[in-house]
Amino acid sequence: MAPVRVGEGERLRSVGLPGVTLSIRSRRPAREGLPPALYVHGLGGSSQNWSELMAQLDGAVDSEALDLPGFGDSPPPDDGDYSVTGHARAVIRHLDAAGRGPVHLFGNSLGGAVTTRVAAVRPDLVRTLTLVSPALPELRIQRTAAPTALLGVPGVAALFTRLTKEWTAEQRVRGVLGLCYGDPARVSSEAFQYAVEELERRLQLPYFWDAMARSARGIVNAYTLGGQHGLWRQAERVLAPTLLIYGGRDQLVAFRMARKAAHSFRDSRLLSLPDAGHVAMMEYPEVVAAAFRELLSDTAQAGTGATRASGVDGVTVPGAGS
Repeated sequence: MAPVRVGEGERLRSVGLPGVTLSIRSRRPAREGLPPALYVHGLGGSSQNWSELMAQLDGAVDSEALDLPGFGDSPPPDDGDYSVTGHARAVIRHLDAAGRGPVHLFGNSLGGAVTTRVAAVRPDLVRTLTLVSPALPELRIQRTAAPTALLGVPGVAALFTRLTKEWTAEQRVRGVLGLCYGDPARVSSEAFQYAVEELERRLQLPYFWDAMARSARGIVNAYTLGGQHGLWRQAERVLAPTLLIYGGRDQLVAFRMARKAAHSFRDSRLLSLPDAGHVAMMEYPEVVAAAFRELLSDTAQAGTGATRASGVDGVTVPGAGS
């Protein structure tokens, strides 16, 4: 089996925690004393999804990205719990064990739901929260998102595996890029080949489809929870300054949810990228990095007593990164 790719300036390590082992991708800090940051990927992703943004933020934060249990290079959790709460528990265990908190916490898609829960239940661990297309409940999901939701139905993953057994890794990656990117042409041939090699590696893992199906089911179940455990209710409880990033071409999280999110998180700012899809931190890492640096600067000023406006700050960046 091919090894996991480690980018220039990165290193991987394995961390054993109660009930779970996590693979952690990190970069050497540009200097001592930088505030810590932690990045959490989405369904089917891995810590590699954050490599470009982490490089962009060298000198601003001390970056770590984890592979959620069953994804990337992390083995399945001992208890088989792939719920949003289970993944959040793994993030909390890592932060508690590492003693790095409070951190600047980032989440994309499933990772956005996970980090929202972490920020709500453990505010002591979170300095700021940056959410890229977070998977928060929608009453009416987009048709293009339906197959992902169906993956959580028992038996569907096995059926899909049988129906697509002749598909090559290249075909699968092209399908994922078409679903996740606003413009798949932005992906370089080198990055495409890396994605193919990584998928080929992960398809050999005996738990690959189980982790996908159970985590998809975890998202669906989280969407149906009400009361204090509902994700929107927990979003309202988040105390950390929050940067929300939504893509106008997102086929998995509806762009229309941006305004609801901006009003739900009490101290939020909204960055709208009309040309981005579901993974803006991979499509437009420079733009996302600039928005986070502004958040970082504003929160630092607030900490020294400077006046800072709270509430919703909506910014639309047309043709970002073009």
